[in-house]
Amino acid sequence: MLSTIGTTRRTGRARTATFVVGTLCSASALVVGAGAAAAASAPRAALPTPRKDPKAAALVPAAIRKAGVVSFAADATYAPDEFVAANGKTIIGMDVDLGNALAAVLGLKAHFVNATFDTIIPGLVDGRFDVGLSSFTVTAAREKQVNFVSYYQAGEGFYVKSSSPANVTDLATLCGKTVAVETGTTEQADAQRDVALCKKAGKKPDTVLPFNTQDEANLAVASGRAQAGFADSQVAAYIVHQSHGTFKLSGKPFGVAPYGIAFPKSSTLDKATLVALQDLKRSGLYMKILEKWGIANGALAHFAINPKVS
Repeated sequence: MLSTIGTTRRTGRARTATFVVGTLCSASALVVGAGAAAAASAPRAALPTPRKDPKAAALVPAAIRKAGVVSFAADATYAPDEFVAANGKTIIGMDVDLGNALAAVLGLKAHFVNATFDTIIPGLVDGRFDVGLSSFTVTAAREKQVNFVSYYQAGEGFYVKSSSPANVTDLATLCGKTVAVETGTTEQADAQRDVALCKKAGKKPDTVLPFNTQDEANLAVASGRAQAGFADSQVAAYIVHQSHGTFKLSGKPFGVAPYGIAFPKSSTLDKATLVALQDLKRSGLYMKILEKWGIANGALAHFAINPKVS
């Protein structure tokens, strides 16, 4: 994960804690909670099963086509993209829904393996996995090891209370405001670096409130202690989606870069997946999957194999 202002965070992991946002109301407070125990609040919207596309299926490598199963590796610690459900076993999330839909279009069944993030690309190279579907930011360095099919884009994003007049859209407009972040994230590093940038620009610096969990950061925003929360863009969108009206997004994602589905260099499955993705886009299911998880703002208009990146 990068910590440079204006770059996307998902070259690694911002953090390893799985979280899902829920709401608890009392006479004195509204708490926006997070944690694996709240996974039961994950969206339950039913998605249709797409039909097999013979053109896409014909591009599937013979060994995978014969087996009828495609293995997806995902590090299930990153809601809403991939995380473990309340039963402690099932991997769910946007990437899982997308993987299941892609497999169906290719005439296959999807099998998800929960793998540590930094083992996935090596696992593709040595043949342990067929596909890596785990919120990989596409980078030139990674494209030397594996092939990618772009499918989403993410950056950084702000969220505020729905009733807030605060207009926080980027790091420049964060000057003079109090922001809640999770400790150890790139957002924390960027917000702290912004303090000096605000002073240099002759503006009042931002005040950074770091918290050990996203739960606590959300509570700081909900209680008014912080004027804004700062997280990866699709994570911020999911927080808003699960808050049931408590929060709203502030501004658009920035520092945006594409996510890619990863494949071994020797496989033709990337070409099959590109056709399958285009099929899901035409049918509308691609957008339905993103909308289910409240992260449609990261949708791509076009998909590509090994998109040009810096």
